[in-house]
Amino acid sequence: MNANHATVRHDHQQQRYVLDVDGKALGVASYQQDGDRQIFTHTEVDPSLEGQGMGSKLIREALDDVRQRGKRVVPQCEFVAAYVKKHDEWSDIVDTQ
Repeated sequence: MNANHATVRHDHQQQRYVLDVDGKALGVASYQQDGDRQIFTHTEVDPSLEGQGMGSKLIREALDDVRQRGKRVVPQCEFVAAYVKKHDEWSDIVDTQ
C-alpha cells in the first residue's frame, strides 16, 4: 500500500471520515455532532495498514476539516485522544468532554 493512493473524505450523512486506499475504504473515524462540537467516538484502520501512519493521516485530515468548518473536537475515542495529546497544534479546537 502506498500513502500516495490514500485519501480521506468526509461522509456527512454517516457522521464519519473515511480513509480510502486504492479505492477501498480501509479506515474510519466516526463522530457524533453536538452543536458546534464533533465528538469522535471510534477510529478503526485495517490491520494491513498498521505502522504506515494511515491512522494518523485519517485523524490529521479529519481534524483539519473540523478546524476549517469552525467546529470543535471532543476526543472520546482513545486514538483521537492520544493523537491530539501528542500534537499541540490541535489544542485550540479540542474540548475535554
